[in-house]
Amino acid sequence: MGKLMRLISMAPLFLLLCLPFAFGGHDYNQALSKSILFFEAQRSGYLPHNQRVTWRANSGLNDGKTSGVDLVGGYYDAGDNVKFGLPMAFTVTMMSWSIIEYRKQMAANGELGHAMEAVKWGTDYFIKAHPQPYVLYGEVGDGNSDHYCWQRPEDMTTDRRAYKIDPSNPGSDLAGETAAAMAAASIVFRRSNPAYSRELLRHAYQLFEFADKYRGKYDSSITVAQKYYRSISGYNDELLWAAAWLYQASNNKYYLNYLAKNGDSMGGTGWAMTEFGWDVKYAGVQTLVAKFLMQGKAGHHAPVFEKYRQKAEYFMCSLIGKGSRNIQKTPGGLIYRQRWNNMQFVTSASFLATVYSDYLTSYRGSLKCAAGNVAPSELLSFAKSQVDYLLGDNPRATSYMVGYGNNYPRQVHHRGSSIVSIKVNPKFVACRQGYATWYTRKASDPNVLTGALVGGPDAYDNFADERDNYEQTEPATYNNAPLLGILARLAGGHGGYNQLLPVVAPVPNPVMAKPKPAPKPKRTPTPPSSSSPITINQKMTTSWNHTGKTYYRYSTVVTNKSYKTLKALKLSISKLYGPIWGLTKSGNSYGFPEWLNSLPAGKSLEFVYIHAASPADVSVSSYNLA
Repeated sequence: MGKLMRLISMAPLFLLLCLPFAFGGHDYNQALSKSILFFEAQRSGYLPHNQRVTWRANSGLNDGKTSGVDLVGGYYDAGDNVKFGLPMAFTVTMMSWSIIEYRKQMAANGELGHAMEAVKWGTDYFIKAHPQPYVLYGEVGDGNSDHYCWQRPEDMTTDRRAYKIDPSNPGSDLAGETAAAMAAASIVFRRSNPAYSRELLRHAYQLFEFADKYRGKYDSSITVAQKYYRSISGYNDELLWAAAWLYQASNNKYYLNYLAKNGDSMGGTGWAMTEFGWDVKYAGVQTLVAKFLMQGKAGHHAPVFEKYRQKAEYFMCSLIGKGSRNIQKTPGGLIYRQRWNNMQFVTSASFLATVYSDYLTSYRGSLKCAAGNVAPSELLSFAKSQVDYLLGDNPRATSYMVGYGNNYPRQVHHRGSSIVSIKVNPKFVACRQGYATWYTRKASDPNVLTGALVGGPDAYDNFADERDNYEQTEPATYNNAPLLGILARLAGGHGGYNQLLPVVAPVPNPVMAKPKPAPKPKRTPTPPSSSSPITINQKMTTSWNHTGKTYYRYSTVVTNKSYKTLKALKLSISKLYGPIWGLTKSGNSYGFPEWLNSLPAGKSLEFVYIHAASPADVSVSSYNLA
């Protein structure tokens, strides 16, 4: 279960335009499939006929009954049997965002249907939990009594009291996040189930109004949540977050105006963040508003939205170590925020880096950091490095996704996984009996919690696979939710940037002056001497063995050494026996990638290729200098 998060305050250099990623190590399609499967293990309520995690059975069938409301369904948040509304809503928002951005990639992998089912399992529950416009049930069960017991969800004997917020006991953060979840999910179902989409949007409208009209922190009303999911950041970030999602879902200018009007007073334009998660949403808001700006939707709000964008880029720069304040990393390169379930910050931050990289690429922009301008592909390379780490490319060679690879956690801090399935042995497991018989077992879990992303290593890349090591071995739904989008993006390959922005001309960046038109270039043949203004440097960056054959990844950097802008570059590449990324092929030659028209003086571009041979022969055929 997630612990408390601490809210934190807040000359051009060499430009490298490089390939977003290269294939070689991990099966992102398989990892995506497993990540989605994990949500079926977390289901509460009546399980459907197509349930694929077969060691689970129905549970929590009387939830809400004592309050006169049907609260059957939803998700258990982590390794316990409590349904916490705030992290559940964030989970649904992030799953929905993953689908919205990378629907095509998920469909190509055959996982779109499963991902949408995972979202709907959450939104069906939220519809039940929102029986009146100004009433929202935000928790079923309580952590104290639940943690006293170690039982399968099917055997629960703990208190299943339901807790709500209403005008007398408000919770703007909880209602705001749930509004965001419903709005985001309404986009997911807009085409396939328009009636359901409209129902979700109706709930989102009401929940936002409730959150905005009756303001207060939800854990002041649902006090049993304070020990587990305290809202340290308050509710202003959720109000902005909900407004951003409602604008994206409805195109209603009221919500766009809300973001502009309240950006300063609510911290959207002020907080410079180095974290993003179920409590602190500012970096997510800033990323979405930056997208609206790049889409040309800001209108007269552009100056305010530009301030949001600057804070979004502060966050992105901190991730790649090029900001004025950078995020901490382990010696092995993993984002490190805290001891307890650090992996939640890894996946959520990496998701923002992934989408922002694609936004910038579609917009043909670059990231502006304290250390200089950075190509958007560097953000995606960073996200890939984090995913590769958690899948096994780390000092311990451990996969932190259960069931992926050969060396993954076997003693997960998870009640259902650690106790024999009720379908194998239906004998009742009593409250404290579970601790004595199953919790203390020094053996592998009887049920593999496939796809679960556990809390992960400490600040020095150390990890102990022990069931009582809850800080490192407990999984959570909000660890997995952002990961779906990153895995879909990495599995989907190099194409598809422009699905992220509408088919309209984006407005110019308000802080950038329009470049003057360049004079008509003069065509120049490639000089035969060593004084060529273009240099080409190749190096092998990695290698791996597959089915007895050794494959090599080569990085090739082309640098414009002249004092003029390089245009119409044509490269000749021979002895190439594998795929290439970062260039566009035209006939028998290769030119700039589609997102790049020229190379300024002193700048470089990088492309890579993979094959099982020595380096290819790369030479310059022709170019223009202007």
